[in-house]
Amino acid sequence: MYGLALAALAVVLIALAPRVMARRVGFRRAPMPALLAWQAVALAGVAAALAAAPVAVAELGPANGTFRPAADVLAVAVSGLVLISLLVNGHLVGTRLRAARRRHRELIELVGRDEVLAGGGYRVLPHETPTVYCVPGRRGRVVLTDGTLSRLSAPELQAVLEHERTHLHQRHDLVLEFFSVLHRAAPPPIRAPQALREVELLIEVLADRAARRDVGTVPLARALVALAQAPSSDAGDEHAPSGDTERRGVASGTETPTAALPGTPTAAPPGTPRPASGDGATITRMRLLTASASPRGLDALMYAFSVAVLAAPAVLIALAIAA
Repeated sequence: MYGLALAALAVVLIALAPRVMARRVGFRRAPMPALLAWQAVALAGVAAALAAAPVAVAELGPANGTFRPAADVLAVAVSGLVLISLLVNGHLVGTRLRAARRRHRELIELVGRDEVLAGGGYRVLPHETPTVYCVPGRRGRVVLTDGTLSRLSAPELQAVLEHERTHLHQRHDLVLEFFSVLHRAAPPPIRAPQALREVELLIEVLADRAARRDVGTVPLARALVALAQAPSSDAGDEHAPSGDTERRGVASGTETPTAALPGTPTAAPPGTPRPASGDGATITRMRLLTASASPRGLDALMYAFSVAVLAAPAVLIALAIAA
């Protein structure tokens, strides 16, 4: 009974819950509790999927039962496949992202220049398209173009730089990498792309809030509009996980950055914190900039939901052991 309950819980958390949660747009007004809720759902879904088969076999009875040896093998195989899928996809996604970032760093070091802006050091690329993004890692860098410097005023530039620094300091790339691995590891019929898109948006809202605290709403809103209106030459890759790219209003995801000058990357490599693309995403972010604070009750509800979701597989496993 508990094994079936864990299997059902895994399907609900991996396939159904993300689709329902993505429709609750009011949660975006409290991005931190909402992001924690998304992470809790993902972690609980993985835990339930890993535990379902072993718990179901344990409920069959004594080890000398007629079907127990075959059931043991099946349980190990099912849980092993889930674990192997997570590990393999984690390795593939991580290897791909780090290789792309390494190549990108080499390019920006080759063609860019260092400048001190808004009290910090940044890498500036000789390109007319207004672009700002971060490349995470041990030597995380914020990168922008000459087009950004010419298009944005000083307060607007400070706003977008603070936005990118927030991505680097809070390691949003790791959050997006985690969700990218889970997305690829899940069987295609139950994948929920809504989870990736909503987590991307919540991370952008968190960075927007940090920039708003630093410079105010108006400069940030103007910067978002200016960068969203910039033309794009990027070709999206639907299989590229997010986690490093900060191109305002443009869904960057190309394996090979494009440029007007040979070897000049104008978009971050795949797997960099990137905003959801399009005018609709920019409008959503601007609305959230001016939205009233979320009710305290909503924050408390989402925190309680996160705790309950994380506890659910643990409770089922404990009941199965005690039975």
